Amino acid sequence: MTHAYSIDVQHGRLEGARQVQSPNFDLRPEGVVPELIIVHGISLPPNEYGGPWIEKLFTNQLDWTAHPYFKQIEGMRVSSHVLIRRDGQVVQFVPFHARAWHAGVSQYQGRERCNDFSIGIELEGTDDTAYEAEQYRELARVILALCRSYSALSVDHLVGHSDVAPGRKTDPGECFDWPRLRAMLRAWR
Repeated sequence: MTHAYSIDVQHGRLEGARQVQSPNFDLRPEGVVPELIIVHGISLPPNEYGGPWIEKLFTNQLDWTAHPYFKQIEGMRVSSHVLIRRDGQVVQFVPFHARAWHAGVSQYQGRERCNDFSIGIELEGTDDTAYEAEQYRELARVILALCRSYSALSVDHLVGHSDVAPGRKTDPGECFDWPRLRAMLRAWR
């Protein structure tokens, strides 16, 4: 395993990640802590990578006229705790102790409103394109750091967006290699 991430729990910061503040978050309900990690997939515009658009969306700076697709998502106020780009760059938008707006209408093991008790990690990608080795490596490193830092988190409570919003969401998609990620997590634990 390459070097491990550490988390400043007091500030909810992933040390070593680039920090970009999103305004799209609020406080978790009183007494609620992160217990679930949700993996997402995102590309803006769809099937395009590397541009500034995801960060602009998460910071409410997206020019809705810059691409025809953006009209379909105009006005969205969303975020994620972390984004992992195709090249493995990790960007944090929301402190882990805060509630990012990533899961929407969702349910996990009978509990609704997954944003309340989850951490959202976006991977730059699409449902039908393989994710990069660098993304799996960084995702595993982030997950392990989270599990070390927050006692209620474990690799046993790791799901895709499609698992908590079936029929509404399909990400991270059929090309996401869950066995590969789980093998990395087992090997590095």
